Amino acid sequence: MTALDFGDFATGMVDAGSTRIFTRRGGAGRPLLLLHGFPETHLMWRSVAPILARDHLVVCADLRGYGASECPPSDPDHEAYSKRAMAQDMVEVMASLGHERFAVVGHDRGGRVAYRLALDHPERCAFLAALDVVPIGEAWDRADARLALGYWPWSLLALEHPLPELVLRRLASAVVDAAFDGWGSAPEAFSNEVRKAYAQALEDPAHARAICEEYRAAATVDRQHDELDRQADRRITCPVTALWSSRGPLAEWYADAGGPLGIWSRWATQVTGQGVDAGHFFPEELPRQTAQMLTRSLAAANW
Repeated sequence: MTALDFGDFATGMVDAGSTRIFTRRGGAGRPLLLLHGFPETHLMWRSVAPILARDHLVVCADLRGYGASECPPSDPDHEAYSKRAMAQDMVEVMASLGHERFAVVGHDRGGRVAYRLALDHPERCAFLAALDVVPIGEAWDRADARLALGYWPWSLLALEHPLPELVLRRLASAVVDAAFDGWGSAPEAFSNEVRKAYAQALEDPAHARAICEEYRAAATVDRQHDELDRQADRRITCPVTALWSSRGPLAEWYADAGGPLGIWSRWATQVTGQGVDAGHFFPEELPRQTAQMLTRSLAAANW
């Protein structure tokens, strides 16, 4: 086995209607969808998924434009890479695999796809875990120099084509190292093999363009979707668990709003959560602890 193995998980492309999504699947029980962040792919779950698969049928997916998933063409308003479109992909994927109702866990970018899925498809989402994120609209409304400098992909990758794409393609390894060696993380948790796999996914021109389009969507159309939900007082109705790095910005920046739990309580009717003593990438730094926390939350949700 290598650092990238999931054990006996099966792999395959799944038709999601407007694109095809790469998945890795294993285990048995109630269906559980795991969604990754940036600059990662589904490989971030390599040590978490096998533990969760003891009690669940686990599906790890690459978001559209990431990893081995396809990169559908974009449009001037970036709607093709909105979290709404990406959430629809996952609904289609899970339905194709025979799962009409399922739990979803998302980290970073995947966390934002996950909460959009819960808002747009409440009949499909039985449980939501959002890992080290707050909703996009909340983050942008509170954005200042700390966000621009600390979480530079938000501003850098949302710039107009082609500069951000060139940065990803030509400096992929540097981008990966900057993320994993910063953001409160433990650099030793990310082997050279893992870093290389993530960098290779960024170097492909189509994927670099798609990832930047996803960040452009987050700066524009995703914010609009969030604002419309707030105006309509739409809230997530399934149980929500928020986990965040106790060393990172979420533990400090949003204290005036009651921290991450305070913010998520504005968006959901049932919210629990806690900080994790690790960096932003705590599912990769502390996979066993992360899996244990998720297992407890899933059991408590009783879905």
